[in-house]
Amino acid sequence: MKRNLELREIRKKDCKEISESFQKQGWNKPISQYEQYLEFQKMEKRDIIIAELNQEFAGYLTIKWKSDYKPFQINKIPEIVDFNVLKKYQRLGIGTKLMDEAEKRIKKVSDIAGIGFGVYKDYGAAQILYINRGYKPDGNGLVKDSNPLKYGDVITIDDSIVFCLTKKL
Repeated sequence: MKRNLELREIRKKDCKEISESFQKQGWNKPISQYEQYLEFQKMEKRDIIIAELNQEFAGYLTIKWKSDYKPFQINKIPEIVDFNVLKKYQRLGIGTKLMDEAEKRIKKVSDIAGIGFGVYKDYGAAQILYINRGYKPDGNGLVKDSNPLKYGDVITIDDSIVFCLTKKL
């Protein structure tokens, strides 16, 4: 079977489909999240890149043009945020194509791309992908809610704890 991968911007009709697709695999991603992404795209705060394989939703990522993370913000480094490929479409190169497109868009405005990943096992595939693509730690250690942690901070490991990386494009 021939695989036809299309990358495009998010559309209003996608919001419900994306939410339902993730719900089917047990992930809670409400429709309102994607409606907000649609607004961010309209305001040019983010690019939302949708991947469709054979005209079925397969995944997406967003590019946040002004990061909340101060070291990226100060250096005007756009950040790749909220990158997801449905489990049934993983290991087919879709994530790689999404990252290629994001880096191509970022390169038009910055020589450096930023990204963060969660620090627990669920993020293992992302951790490996980013390192293999040449992303390197930014030197600020663990980050909670966009703020680098300090010695002695007590945290709970959840999705708010990330490790930030950059890549020279």
